[in-house]
Amino acid sequence: MRDVYLTGLGRFLPGEPVDNDAMESVLGEVAGAPSRARARVLKQNGIRLRHYALDRAQRSVYRNSEMAANAVRDAVEHAGLRLEDVSFLATATTQADLLVPGFASMVHGELGTRSMELASLHGVCASGMMALKTAYLQVGAGEHDVAAACASEFPSRVFKGGRYAEQDFVQAEGTLPLDTEFLRWMLSDGAGAAVLSHRPNPRGLSLKVEWLDLVSHADQNDVCMYAGANKDREGKLGASWLDYPSFEAAARDGAINLKQDMRLLDRIFQLGVRGLFERIEAGRVDPARIDWLACHYSSHVFKGKIVDLLAAGGLTIPEERWFTNLYEKGNLGSASMFVMLEEMMNEGHLRPGQQVLCVVPESGRFVMAYMLLTVVGEVATPRALAPVSFRPGAPVLRVGPGAVQQSLVRQLTKVWVDFEQDLAGVPVLARLAAGTFTLDDYKALLVNVRQQVIEGARWISRAASNLTIEAAEIRSAFIQHAREEHRDYEMLERDYVSVGGELAVIRAQPKNVGSEALSAWMFQCASRENPYELIGAMFIIEGLGNRLAARWAERIQEVLEVTPQQVTFLGYHGVNDESHFGRLEKAIDSGLLTEAMVERIVKTARVTARLYRLQLEELGNC
Repeated sequence: MRDVYLTGLGRFLPGEPVDNDAMESVLGEVAGAPSRARARVLKQNGIRLRHYALDRAQRSVYRNSEMAANAVRDAVEHAGLRLEDVSFLATATTQADLLVPGFASMVHGELGTRSMELASLHGVCASGMMALKTAYLQVGAGEHDVAAACASEFPSRVFKGGRYAEQDFVQAEGTLPLDTEFLRWMLSDGAGAAVLSHRPNPRGLSLKVEWLDLVSHADQNDVCMYAGANKDREGKLGASWLDYPSFEAAARDGAINLKQDMRLLDRIFQLGVRGLFERIEAGRVDPARIDWLACHYSSHVFKGKIVDLLAAGGLTIPEERWFTNLYEKGNLGSASMFVMLEEMMNEGHLRPGQQVLCVVPESGRFVMAYMLLTVVGEVATPRALAPVSFRPGAPVLRVGPGAVQQSLVRQLTKVWVDFEQDLAGVPVLARLAAGTFTLDDYKALLVNVRQQVIEGARWISRAASNLTIEAAEIRSAFIQHAREEHRDYEMLERDYVSVGGELAVIRAQPKNVGSEALSAWMFQCASRENPYELIGAMFIIEGLGNRLAARWAERIQEVLEVTPQQVTFLGYHGVNDESHFGRLEKAIDSGLLTEAMVERIVKTARVTARLYRLQLEELGNC
């Protein structure tokens, strides 16, 4: 066996965190009444925040396979690789989007990368470790040099209040059975992933896999967490949901509900601790050398039981050496260990030489997973970057001395000053100014601006077609402008690919909500006869290129340490928008300007500035 390293870890947590008070508004009430068990379950599990891939109308925002693919992309990026470098993919989940085909096939399809070998692992919490071990063995055996393992969970969609309304128990009792109700307030959505290689990451830290064990105790224990059947009062498992006369009958009987047999749950802690002691006695774990214990416990109250069992065996692990993100990220089932390790690795908790012991007990039918990792490599020293300010002042319009032209310049300058001040508060630009801008930020910026860049030449052309012969000079300027810019988006795509983005991803990205509003506004203005007011819109958009694009490009190079060839779109506009401004000045000096037109131009500039800012504020909100 070759040595194997986790060289990149990633995660995907959908939406904003949901607190305890908002949970039921996302999942929905059962039988039109608030839950009576929710407060008690939440008090025991201690979870304060979690994520759901549902909106407030209980509609799915992502597919489970989509979340998994996003986590894989994040892990590959942290590994400093491309998706094409990965030749093996192992996936895990408790409930996939489809009954068939395998989950790995669906994740591979979402990734859209090269043909590869796959493995789909199915189970509950330990299935993520099954995927990790499968990838570990493939790399260790020399079958593949780079592999990815991921796990993703989407339980919230089976917990939607409407799923239970017609079930017999709910109809009779007005509430859910506790075995179903319990899990409804325990589990949440998200995905995690790891990249595995036979060499450590040359940049920063890696986690060397010393060993990874999985043990099933199903030979001695009954089913504890399950879906697809019911148990009788004695705990005997009944007919499968596929054996009911119809899917509707299985649903009414609650057979499809995800359930937990509370009578068996304590057994998991005894088996998990016993397995840990066995590995200590075999010399595979030295408690004195363990710097971090990353243990997947699903509820705060369960941690106390584990501590008591360890103490009874003479082992005490100090509180400061336990690591969990259960309380802020929620119980992510099979993805939990990936997301814990991602936070430990990417948020500065680990140091070279440390050992991390990972323990994942699964209550499905009692599978225990144990893994020992050693931190190798060097901690990257962050560069100290001084914050900057993007306040270069308004673009200079060199126009004639006429009172109307000078009035327009003064008013547009005021609009620009307000716009410049507002841009400073846009999160992505604030991070760029502060020096905390990331590669993900840059990719998001390129992806979200592309559609607006494509649309720019279209609305300019439309505006030109609506100018009458009296405005022939302005029409010529518009046509020339559209001809020069109609393929600018190709530079933007090349920049995106050069920093690790996939061409198919940027081409498939729809407009975000701000871009939709900006595009609709620009086409509305361009569709009017003689749309002189677009001079105001061009002042804002070309002004960004003229005054800010080059500064942004230089700062991105400084913060991300990329080359000028990777910021060509912004760099080009920083140079060439000066000539575009020359045509704008000719349009203002064309002799067509009136006081009424000035008012329209200034208002168009104000609206365009606000919508352009909205486009940058809504990155990713498509």
